[in-house]
Amino acid sequence: MNKIILMLTIGSFLLYGCGNSTNEKSNNNRETATHQQHQHDDEQTIRLNNGEKWLVNEEMKPFILEAENILTEYINNNLSDYKTLAEQLKEKNSGLIKSCTMKGESHDELHKWLYPHIELIESLSKAESTEEASEIIANLQASFLTYNQYFQ
Repeated sequence: MNKIILMLTIGSFLLYGCGNSTNEKSNNNRETATHQQHQHDDEQTIRLNNGEKWLVNEEMKPFILEAENILTEYINNNLSDYKTLAEQLKEKNSGLIKSCTMKGESHDELHKWLYPHIELIESLSKAESTEEASEIIANLQASFLTYNQYFQ
C-alpha cells in the first residue's frame, strides 16, 4: 500500500513537472493511478528506440550528469554521509523534473528509469545504517548504468 502511495505521489510530481495542463494533469493522475495498480514488470522494462538509445532533452542532461558525478565522487572518495548524498541527489532530480519538456515514447521510457531511481534516493534518505545505505548506493550506481545503456 505504501509503495502505491509513493508511486502515485511520484507520478503526480513527475506529471506536473513535465508540463501538462491542469486538465491533463487531473486526467493523467487518475489514469496513472489506475494504470499503476495493474502494471506488470514487463510493462516497466525499458526498451531501446528501434535498437538505438532514446534522446534526452539537452535541458535535462546536466541534472542527470551532475547527479551521476556526485554519486561517483561519493564512492571514489569513500565518503560516508549518505544522508547528504541523498539530499544532493534529490536536488538534482528536482531540477531534472522541472526542466522536463519531453513528450511521447522517449518521455515514457525515461519515466520507467526515473520512477525506480527516485525510489532508491528516497530509500537512501531513510536508510538507518551504513550497510543499508551501501546497498542502496550500489543500486543507484546500477541505475545510472541502466540510464546510460538506454539514453543519450
